[in-house]
Amino acid sequence: MKKVLIIEDDTALRENTAELLELSDYEVITAPNGRAGIELAKKNKPDVVVCDIMMPEVDGYGVLEALSLDTSTNQIPFIFLSARTDHKEVRKGMDLGADDYLTKPFEEEELLKAIETRLAKAGVFKTLLNNIPQSSSDEDQLRNLNELKNFFDDNGEELSFKKGEVIYQEGSRSFRIYLITRGVVKTYQIDKSGKELITSLFKEDEFLGFTSILDNVAYEESAEALEDVKLVGVSKSVLKDILDNNNNLSMELLQLLSHNVAHVKSQLLQMAYSSVRKKTAQTILQFASVYNKDAQEDISITRNDLASVAGIATESLIRTLSGFKKDGLIEIEGRSIKIINLSGLEKVE
Repeated sequence: MKKVLIIEDDTALRENTAELLELSDYEVITAPNGRAGIELAKKNKPDVVVCDIMMPEVDGYGVLEALSLDTSTNQIPFIFLSARTDHKEVRKGMDLGADDYLTKPFEEEELLKAIETRLAKAGVFKTLLNNIPQSSSDEDQLRNLNELKNFFDDNGEELSFKKGEVIYQEGSRSFRIYLITRGVVKTYQIDKSGKELITSLFKEDEFLGFTSILDNVAYEESAEALEDVKLVGVSKSVLKDILDNNNNLSMELLQLLSHNVAHVKSQLLQMAYSSVRKKTAQTILQFASVYNKDAQEDISITRNDLASVAGIATESLIRTLSGFKKDGLIEIEGRSIKIINLSGLEKVE
């Protein structure tokens, strides 16, 4: 019999939900506040936690963070219940590592389906991890990053974001690693003056959200969808277990991350020492590459984003784009930029 922990300060709702789950053949433990819920979760190791957000002593976010930081409880599926339907609140819960979010009042079938889905996914993860070979021989290990990406596709949490939506924010805790299955994402930081600096661009089939595999440290940058985006996310603790038992895969991933760091360093050097014309040309080419656009195809991107990646003022960028247009390197229509002379753009100094 699967064990469910309900953490809810509303007595009537807590008791009614417990009765519903007991009638559905679940063993139920209840807690009237967050602090008691944390203690019961660590003591009883439930199969799933259903938790309210607004509670005395410790709120739902605090409960989730406490359980996520404890290795004995960080694999337990976590479902938020809340009367708050604001999109930012939902995203905050998911960024912290929640597996699902139900709004009050909820239908009985909604709750039961959510619990069944989370338990099923947890069971798949457990089976896959138990079947990961422990031998250190190369032939017994996962072979490459493609197999890791297949693991994400088959078992990751699917998430969708509209153009302009924030995927995660600087300062929020990182509990997942993402694989982009569609679309383009920018990561950025905001300086003290409020100016945005784009740190990287990520496209389909690339990983997103790496901070530390070992700890749930805070993100040092924010991520936003530049177009409609689909992601699959896997818990960092699950990924750590996989990498601990797959040396070849760990080395491939390290090589990939080292390449990303080298690219960022190259971008910083360009921002520091290149001319405004070269910065602008290289940024256009970078966006074309990320969007998989060939010469003669339109690239739709805001001037602010172009300026942010290039590390120049928007006014300087606009003047430079006008110059490129006069030189026959590009065409401009609204936000769209079309590369007319690719080799010429590559040679700009």
